[in-house]
Amino acid sequence: MPKKIKKTKSKKKETADIIPLPRREIMEGEMARIFGGGKVRAVDEAQDIMYDAWEAATSERAIALARKALEISPDCADAYVLLAQQAATSLAEEIDLYRQGVEAGARAIGKEAFTEDAGHFWGLLNTRPYMRARAGLAECLWEAGEREEAVEHYQEMLRLNPSDNQGIRYFLMPRLIELGLDEKATGLFAQYSDDGSAFWMYSIALLDFRKHGDSPAAAKSLKAALKANRHVPNYLLGRRKMPRSLPPHYSFGSEDEAVIYTDDNEAAWKATPGAVEWLCMRGDFKGDVNNL
Repeated sequence: MPKKIKKTKSKKKETADIIPLPRREIMEGEMARIFGGGKVRAVDEAQDIMYDAWEAATSERAIALARKALEISPDCADAYVLLAQQAATSLAEEIDLYRQGVEAGARAIGKEAFTEDAGHFWGLLNTRPYMRARAGLAECLWEAGEREEAVEHYQEMLRLNPSDNQGIRYFLMPRLIELGLDEKATGLFAQYSDDGSAFWMYSIALLDFRKHGDSPAAAKSLKAALKANRHVPNYLLGRRKMPRSLPPHYSFGSEDEAVIYTDDNEAAWKATPGAVEWLCMRGDFKGDVNNL
């Protein structure tokens, strides 16, 4: 599951059995330094600065490095991503910065990549800043109410990278359900039918309820979801209070995983008549559904 774009930091303490990994961008930087070669373009030099920016000790330093990267190359998409995340003061400004990032990323990788490398994006390091910018843009557009455009971005990202290293499907599925696009949601499930994560299992249970109501098929899907993570109903039904900020990481079956799922999927459940009551009944919970 990809990280949500949040400006708040979790106060959750690290646990002994969970070792936080370095940021993906930092690991990319190490890969680029190890495997890089050939002629260095301005955008490559700017990207090197961005790898340092992601590691910066303060937001001020990170922002300064991002602006320096753009001075070297206006095609540095990650610079716009960082500025959108850490320097923007409004949703409109975030959207503008992400749009600039998408445009910059497209220029950096070239038009040919969208045909020659379609289906393999993310497998190529130089496509990743573009994909990060587009994911951020889609999320902000959804938040701004530009929902059809947001869905189009998510769908195109999965076309470019069906391996879905970013976990875009976990954002797209609840949005399709919330918009009532059940056929497209069913098609998305078929594309990733071997996904056994709690994020996927609960969305499939909801989709089955939408299609068949309180049926054996829906009950079977919900049972599988409960096995994947038994904590989700507590948060969807309002029995457990959501934290003020999202956890920075989670382990499978944990409450942190349930929190992250609920944060992005609650609206889809609320948009489905009877779904919350069904979850309360079939999940063997006695919480007051009116508190959701």
